[in-house]
Amino acid sequence: MPEQRLFNARRIVVKLGSNVITARNGLNLDVIDSISRQISLLIDRGIEVILVSSGAVAAGIRKMGMDRRPDEIPKRQAISAIGQSDLMNVYEKSFGKFEKKVAQILLTGDDLVSRERYLNARNTLLTLLDWKVIPIINENDTVMIEEIKLGDNDNLAAMISLLMDADFLFILTDIEGLYNKDPRQFSDARLVDKVTDFKKEIEEYASHIPGTLGTGGMLSKIQAAKKVTSAGIPMIVAKGSAQNILLRLCDGENIGTYFVPKDAKLSSRKCWIAYTLAPKGSIVIDDGAVKAVRENGKSLLPIGVLSVEGEFEQGEAVSFKTPSNEMVGVGLVNYRASDINLIKGLKNKQIEGCLGGRHYDEIIHRNNLVLMDEC
Repeated sequence: MPEQRLFNARRIVVKLGSNVITARNGLNLDVIDSISRQISLLIDRGIEVILVSSGAVAAGIRKMGMDRRPDEIPKRQAISAIGQSDLMNVYEKSFGKFEKKVAQILLTGDDLVSRERYLNARNTLLTLLDWKVIPIINENDTVMIEEIKLGDNDNLAAMISLLMDADFLFILTDIEGLYNKDPRQFSDARLVDKVTDFKKEIEEYASHIPGTLGTGGMLSKIQAAKKVTSAGIPMIVAKGSAQNILLRLCDGENIGTYFVPKDAKLSSRKCWIAYTLAPKGSIVIDDGAVKAVRENGKSLLPIGVLSVEGEFEQGEAVSFKTPSNEMVGVGLVNYRASDINLIKGLKNKQIEGCLGGRHYDEIIHRNNLVLMDEC
């Protein structure tokens, strides 16, 4: 296990799942008090802690006496609003017992897609940490629509870890970690204590372990692990209700499933491009362009473009792929779709004559391009 990394960690992100902090009749106050105490002790050790907490929808469902999450979006948004106030009230009281202050931060995908808002969110979080205030982050379900939905809080926790250059991500759930089959159904299920690469069997294991109250099962945790480990950030999935779980993890105890980070990590900007932006279209490129970007580290030029799919503007994220539909990467385009259609297949010196000007030689500059192999 990563003892040295844990001992050296100075900023961590902790994600609490709905199943950890909710009980039959509402929020599980004992578990919340326990986690609050542990986080407070870690802060007293000099560790900065950012908390990503699910539970608003689950708390709202139980407060309203419902037996399941509503299907209609307005009802889900209303339930979230009802539960979110309860959730923050409980956290404020719980951390107050340990003389710690909290701040609520509700985010949507729009807040992280805009580079300016992305950096503003980072600055706000840095200020809160500097003031020794614990940020408690959740997706803003009350205004959520599909276009700005982050997906689930495992994904949100991964994105916050990337945003804040965290040293570690802990995802606390209702089982001990990743098993080869669902331990709630199979007595012979085996815990996977370490994941070094995301082989097909790892996703197969995860796909058979669904969530119940929350939106993300084990598969969403694997997807979160892919994001953070590609940026050099290690992640552990462990059982959130286990006694002193956070303290034991930070003391290097071998608990849960450890996702080993890559040695060659993506830059902060490339992580933002790869994992935060939703591609608005696609560009099909020829074999020469594939080799140039994959093997030679080159930018994507007009001469290598075969066709354009979708409508997008300059500066938006676009994926690029082979004629056989193999995804090669994603990047920020220097030209809108209609202009790329006009200059595809041309040499750089021909761009000006075609468009009446040449602002860029590249369709996607190497610095704004991320290969799938890097993720």
